[in-house]
This record gives sequence, C-alpha cells and structure tokens, in this order.
Amino acid sequence: MSDTPESKIRLDKWLWHARFFKTRGLSAKLVSGGHVRVNRVKVSKPSHAVGSGDVLTFPQARDIRVIRIVAVTDRRGPAPEARALYEDLDPPQARPKEILPQSPQFEGKGRPTKRDRRKLDLNRPDKLE
Repeated sequence: MSDTPESKIRLDKWLWHARFFKTRGLSAKLVSGGHVRVNRVKVSKPSHAVGSGDVLTFPQARDIRVIRIVAVTDRRGPAPEARALYEDLDPPQARPKEILPQSPQFEGKGRPTKRDRRKLDLNRPDKLE
C-alpha cells in the first residue's frame, strides 16, 4: 500500500482493488454510466484519478455506498487487505428477510393426469350447472 498523498489511481481500478466489484470491467461500466460521485461531483470517466481522502458515493446491489478512501494500493489483495483501503461512512443496514407471496400448494406430484383434471373442472364454480 502506498499512503503518500500524491499517489493517485484510476477510479475503476481502485473500486476493483477494494473488491466492491468482481471485475474491473464491471466497475468501469458503473463509472462510465455516470453512477459514481467523487467528492459530490458526478464522474463519468473510469480513468478519473482518486487518492486518499476522496469520498465516493455509488450504488452496489440495493444499497448506496458512501466510502472514504484511506489508502491506495498497486494490487488486488485478499479481502482483509481490501477492507483496509477504505472507511465506510454509511454502512449498509441489515434488511429484514423478504416475505415471498404464498404459492399454490404443490404436493410434488407433477402435472395432473387427465382424470385429476376432470375432477378439478367439476369442482370449479364456473363449471357448475
């Protein structure tokens, strides 16, 4: 890690080094789409230089991340090393587990047979005579 104040690195490269995105291409795509702010200024070039002290704001999954760059490195290291590169100013909140709508009962029998289908049709209110 290089902590000198004059050390700068490309924005897409830093996001990839800090392990916010799986590939550098994904981070470059996010930046070029205009979804990243550096010190409250919208940036649209992946080659924008960032360094220690810069504050980044960007979406990741369903969260908006606000990160202060603490250090710049020249390689993509393991996750504990990557977490040392930034300070999370607004950590993502734990979301409650999503409640999925109830699906119709499935008994694991697969598609109904012709006989089952006739029984179902007899019980339907629009088919009653």
